[in-house]
Amino acid sequence: MACNNCSTGTTDGVPKGCNNKGSCGTGSCNKLTVFDWLSNMTLPQGQEPFDCVEVRFKNGRKEFFRNTEKLTLSMGDVIATESSPGHDVGIVSLSGELVKIQMKKKNVPIESELPKIYRKASQKDIDIWSEARKKEEIVRMKARELAIALNLEMKISDVEFQGDGSKATFYYTANDRVDFRQLIKDFAREFSIRIEMKQVGFRQEASRLGGIGSCGRELCCSTWLTDFRSVNTSAARYQQLSLNPQKLAGQCGKLKCCLNYELDTYLDALKEFPDLDTKLFTEKGNANCQKVDIFKELMWFSYENQPAHWHVLSVANVKEIIAINKDSKKVEAIEDFVIETAKEIENNFQNVVGQDSLTRFDNKTRKKPNKNSNNKTNNKTNNKNKKRRKPTNFKNDSKKE
Repeated sequence: MACNNCSTGTTDGVPKGCNNKGSCGTGSCNKLTVFDWLSNMTLPQGQEPFDCVEVRFKNGRKEFFRNTEKLTLSMGDVIATESSPGHDVGIVSLSGELVKIQMKKKNVPIESELPKIYRKASQKDIDIWSEARKKEEIVRMKARELAIALNLEMKISDVEFQGDGSKATFYYTANDRVDFRQLIKDFAREFSIRIEMKQVGFRQEASRLGGIGSCGRELCCSTWLTDFRSVNTSAARYQQLSLNPQKLAGQCGKLKCCLNYELDTYLDALKEFPDLDTKLFTEKGNANCQKVDIFKELMWFSYENQPAHWHVLSVANVKEIIAINKDSKKVEAIEDFVIETAKEIENNFQNVVGQDSLTRFDNKTRKKPNKNSNNKTNNKTNNKNKKRRKPTNFKNDSKKE
């Protein structure tokens, strides 16, 4: 599958839209790609180029084909390949000597019989291919309706049409075996096309459909991860993660593949730690390990009679106590080996400017204004004004004179 620019407006199989030949990042052109670091190097004299090519189809599906016609192919070329029946259309994802390494990685014998490459895709081949791709969403929705009508416990996750439009492959997931013989008859009657059913796992379904993970990036299985290793809950325990299935599960509903990325580093770090089941024997009582901090190399212990009170010890001090216990001796108390951890300063951003000014968001109670006090103050001011005023009668004053 290429982006919209790569798959339109092409002549002789050469993409003209984004001019990146399948290396753009607008769609799935960069999906499960391999960097050809031998592309700028020339072969020794007398050595012919490797005649096998890796071709990518929809949603990262890759297969190997033999270039019997000795066509000059490069990454991003749209080609027509052999299929049963008819032909299929795909994009060259890798060519040259690196194909040998990929075939060894996927346990494909080099001398085995591989399907052939017919030609570089013409404009007619690409038009038929693009029209078939447009039908996939409509066919998938209709196929789900037919499966629900037959009460089959299966989920049709994806539909892939062949390049010439003569066959459609339906990918589905199911917990148990499904009898879909009647479903195939309904599909053939409804779509008038050759039907093929393929069951995939939940991880394969997520890799085909793609999506955004909880980290905010595209799923690893749909961009670069090619093999699915088993993930156990012990990987979360070694990394001191909470066993919350909602946080540890990925889009496929299984444990996240990224739990295995740093597991080896944690296992190497835990080799320097004593076993979590070790007990410290003291005169005050036996102490059990409750918690471990791998980065700070600290261990928390608590007495059996005081399980709620924890004491912080370094790994070196724990080893020292274990060495003393091996000589059938007891330590007075683990409090003698406790490390004083600095208390973290709480970041309070209340008075950033250095002013203790009250705001309407503060919880401090303000004194409500008293209505009676306001009335009293108003009466006092009125009386003062009355005293200051003197009667002035100019006419009476003039008569008296």
